[in-house]
Amino acid sequence: MPEGHTIHRLATRHRELFAGHPVRAHSPQGRFTAGAALIDGRVLLDTEACGKHLLHHYEGDRILHVHLGLYGKFADGELPAPAPVGQLRMVLTGYDHWLELRGPTACEVLDPAAADLLRARLGADPLRDDADPAFAYGRIRSSTKPLSALLLDQSIVAGCGLIYANEVLFRAGLSPATPGVAIDPDRWTAIWDDLRALMKEGVARGRIDTVHIEHTPEAMRRAPRVDRHGGEVYVYRRPGQPCLVCGTPIARGPMAGRNLYWCPACQPPVTAPRKRSA
Repeated sequence: MPEGHTIHRLATRHRELFAGHPVRAHSPQGRFTAGAALIDGRVLLDTEACGKHLLHHYEGDRILHVHLGLYGKFADGELPAPAPVGQLRMVLTGYDHWLELRGPTACEVLDPAAADLLRARLGADPLRDDADPAFAYGRIRSSTKPLSALLLDQSIVAGCGLIYANEVLFRAGLSPATPGVAIDPDRWTAIWDDLRALMKEGVARGRIDTVHIEHTPEAMRRAPRVDRHGGEVYVYRRPGQPCLVCGTPIARGPMAGRNLYWCPACQPPVTAPRKRSA
């Protein structure tokens, strides 16, 4: 599933291509015909990313909401648009570009009240300037759940996915199993600031890179990582390979139905603080 930096890049891309002009919308697949009719011919005013959710704001308070999920993807190009191929949920045609959407989990038109409800159920998005990290910490500090699960909970931290969660915990020296109640305010601030910086770099570069400069392929004289997700990382999808910092084999294990990765030496277990007896 695309992580939040990808959705923010898409929001910027779609704004650059279509904002300020009316768009034509249709659904070759037929599953979005009614929704396409609601925005067809309307001017796109702006776009917005909220975690892993993309919003197109059209005149007349019509808001297109897209969540790509596991299989959704966009494609775009200059006009003329190609003939539809496969199961296209939506096609937008603007002044000089086209946009195709296929396979999303959600593709619907909302009114402003429904869009507000969507935002309200999402946590703090590190890529938004209006995000409140204190809101996220309020949920984390009161939970005994593993910090990895809390970071992946979109109602706590919106837009953080599996790669960023694994990597920011490594960079913080914290085991994925660390309970939320073990995180003090200063440590949470450091995690949030690091996550925000990493995701901003992801927006700028279009890929996830998390290693410090001394651990890049050039600095370590090693081969670049080859993976369809791209980018240089410390632990994600590197089980059994040596840690780039200490050489310990990277571990992998399931937690809350997800595969997590960590270095047993660099990320030692942390237990929850004991409650004081009365």
